Amino acid sequence: MGPIVKLLADLIALPSVNPAFAPPGHALAGEARVAACLEERARALGLECEYAPVLPARSNLLVRLSPKQPPRHRVLLAPHLDTVGGSEMPGTLFTPVLKDDRLYGRGACDTKGSVAAMFSALCAVAREQPPAETEIIFAGLVDEESGQAGSRKLAAECFKADLAVVGEPTRLKVVTAHKGVLWLRLATTGKAAHGARPELGRNAVHAMARIVDALETTYAGQLRRRQHPLLGQPTINVGAINGGSQPNIVPSRCTISIDRRTLPGERDAAVRKEIKALLKSKGLSASFESLQGGPCLPLETPASLPLVSQFMSVARQRQPVGVDYFSDAAILAAAGIPSVLFGPGDIAQAHTPDEWISITSLEKAERLLIRFLRSLP
Repeated sequence: MGPIVKLLADLIALPSVNPAFAPPGHALAGEARVAACLEERARALGLECEYAPVLPARSNLLVRLSPKQPPRHRVLLAPHLDTVGGSEMPGTLFTPVLKDDRLYGRGACDTKGSVAAMFSALCAVAREQPPAETEIIFAGLVDEESGQAGSRKLAAECFKADLAVVGEPTRLKVVTAHKGVLWLRLATTGKAAHGARPELGRNAVHAMARIVDALETTYAGQLRRRQHPLLGQPTINVGAINGGSQPNIVPSRCTISIDRRTLPGERDAAVRKEIKALLKSKGLSASFESLQGGPCLPLETPASLPLVSQFMSVARQRQPVGVDYFSDAAILAAAGIPSVLFGPGDIAQAHTPDEWISITSLEKAERLLIRFLRSLP
């Protein structure tokens, strides 16, 4: 087992389940164990470490490799330390298993593989000849899997960098664009009545059924006519519905939760407005409520930016790539930090019961990142 594989195995064995996916006070929740492991290794190399508080008992870990003179440039390596949980908690999810070219365990690809590759690359450059004019900062972010509080705090503090490489399982592609996401809860209200006399009531579930049909047919059809060269079309999904209490009562309230994936150029307010306009055109209405703590906007970073182009050249990638899922990159980009996604592994393995990462992909990611960091001025 090589050094980077051993590091990843150690990180998997240190649970860092986002508290949003665990009971209150659960022993496996929180990113502190992983952060402490990385801090110990970084300090052993003489690197400067700092904890930046984000939430109670949850802090971003910042590890700095600074040039001897005041830096003219700054590059941020920003994977997230938290993972989702699983029905097996506690159990084999956090026992790393090496089999052939795969390392199994919670977070193997999302995103402890990126954590290991980025941290190892930083350490390798620190042991050799660091860039003379560029500061490299590893930022282990908290809470990406829930509210992105870690990246939002960094953005709110006006953190500056010339490029952020956000760790996600991109199959070693430099990703310059991804969709945004808007989560909304829609509610219809009716009038309760006895199930034997439904004509005396007003059925909120029936009203919502018409709304669901309008969203999944008419609205989805409208969205299919919009296209982005890297991201394809925006989408709508009705992911949850809840209404009524028992068969013999006309339901007075019904709610749905929807997931709307947005393209660059689309804004949340405009999306809400167009959905309301669609419902109105069909004689329907509902109340709207956001299910998010902050905006989750799309990402579109120009591939022509010098550092982005340089990174793509190191990765031997000629064309930019887009992905469907949301990430911390959009939060940082909205704060003025040009951001891309990069990391080993495949998003198809993320959040699965047998999550795994290819060792070949992990080791190649480390080599690519080392070459990129060495190429910095």
